[in-house]
This record gives sequence, C-alpha cells and structure tokens, in this order.
Amino acid sequence: MKKEETSEILLRITLDENRIPEKLSWSAQDGGIVDEEAKAMLLSVWDSKNKESLKIDLWTKDMPLDEMKVFFHQTLLSLSDTFMKATQDEKMTATMKDFCAYFAEKLELEG
Repeated sequence: MKKEETSEILLRITLDENRIPEKLSWSAQDGGIVDEEAKAMLLSVWDSKNKESLKIDLWTKDMPLDEMKVFFHQTLLSLSDTFMKATQDEKMTATMKDFCAYFAEKLELEG
C-alpha cells in the first residue's frame, strides 16, 4: 500500500490592535517558499457537504489602491483560466475573458 503524502501551506497574519492585518506572509515548503511577504490574499474553499463556497479575503492596511485593482484583474484572469481547465467550457471562458478586458478598460489598467 502506498504511503499517503501530505503538503502544507502556512498563512501568517500579523494584526494591529484593532485586528486589522498589518502583515501577511505565507510558506509552502514543497515549493521552496518560506515567509514570503504578501499585501493581499483571497482564499476560497468548497464545502461539499453544504454545497457552498467559503472564503477568506485579507489585505494589509498599506496595500496601495492601484495595486489592489491590478490584483483583482489578475485574479479574475486566473479564475477564467482555472474555470477553463476545470470545465472545458470555452464559451463561458470567453465571456469571462471579455469581462476581464472590460474590467481593465474601465479601471484604465495598462498591459
């Protein structure tokens, strides 16, 4: 019988006195990442039992607004790619990509 392997991703959030994130860092030993600093994170997990998505959205109080807009745009693009890999639904993926282009245009994001 094959031995079960596990992998761990660690999120560390430093809070101020009002419990607002001051610092975010993450580690993924299998990926060679140790205490890598981040300014924002979005984590979604699927609760199959209750058929609902659970999420944690955090960002540091010094996350610049212009970077937050780019972060959301890149996240939406990434979700489009993931949706395609998971469903092979080319039509909806194209619709999602169209929205991403619209989002970038309205926010006047470059590139």
